[in-house]
Amino acid sequence: MNTAPEIYYNALNILYKGDFSRLQKIWDKFQDWEAAWQKEKTNIDPVKEWQKVESLGITLLLKESAWYPNLLRNSLYAPLGIYVLGDISCREPSLAIVGTRAATPAGKTIAAEFARELSEYKIPIISGLAMGVDEAAHKGALELQNKTIAVLGTPLDHIYPKQNEQLAKRILEQGGAIVSEYPLSHQYRPQNFLIRNRIISGLATATLVIEAPQKSGSLATARFAAEQGREVFVIPGPIHSANYQGSLELIKDGATLVTEPAYILSFFNIDPKSKTTSADESPEGSHTNQILKILRQKTNVSAEQLMQSVNIGVKELNQSLAMLTIKGIIKESNGKYHL
Repeated sequence: MNTAPEIYYNALNILYKGDFSRLQKIWDKFQDWEAAWQKEKTNIDPVKEWQKVESLGITLLLKESAWYPNLLRNSLYAPLGIYVLGDISCREPSLAIVGTRAATPAGKTIAAEFARELSEYKIPIISGLAMGVDEAAHKGALELQNKTIAVLGTPLDHIYPKQNEQLAKRILEQGGAIVSEYPLSHQYRPQNFLIRNRIISGLATATLVIEAPQKSGSLATARFAAEQGREVFVIPGPIHSANYQGSLELIKDGATLVTEPAYILSFFNIDPKSKTTSADESPEGSHTNQILKILRQKTNVSAEQLMQSVNIGVKELNQSLAMLTIKGIIKESNGKYHL
């Protein structure tokens, strides 16, 4: 039987209904997911539940995994495991763009404009796939063929809101990712959307808030970002507008007021006159990503199979394989490679 730690974490996550604090306590006690599972008395079949995850092409990244995003790992309240569809790897700096679901047309336009402008510099855009500001930010990034990552408050077999299922599909088709900390078929609750906001801010170098009413969930994202030591930017608005009351409070509390993308570029030490090229766009980076994509889908792949699938020469393949092996990302055994 496959005894990978992901199998037991997934089973415990189902048992504890995605409760981060309970999972943290059991990890602190055992430091081993299989050992923790052996102490439980339950009818949950770990292998059967894991097969459901694999059948949907979902990757489970544990916090101790080399693939787990460093920005998130180094943030407060980082989930002990995240379920991922697509490719969550992305360059830094990255920006979270959040705001109200009931955004005005002007707010949506601002979100899309900032996402598009920053996407010209290949700055990944993180958001929550919600209607309003989140949706506009994702779409702005996609227009420039840029990386965007959506963090859900629901499991990955239940895209919410349903109206954005096609948007989620576009994100995956263009090399982005959909992320959740909740196990499949989890019965989600309204508070899950507030809880997931720490992941949105944790994946980002900084957070931009657009149109946040006094009770907006985006205020929670801003608070998480501040606690995680990340910069918080806020778009100002009319003092009598309900959609800006929370935003104005953030500014009074010390968040940075911004009115144009150039300020964020300056904070990231990016010259607005230079359009940078992502390392992933270089031939070498592209080959590496293709190799990793193949190895995520299957194990024990030979160099010859990789060369045929990626369509590169022996020299380029060996360079990529050597680099990934040195970094500890892949391993070689009897002439075949696996993550």
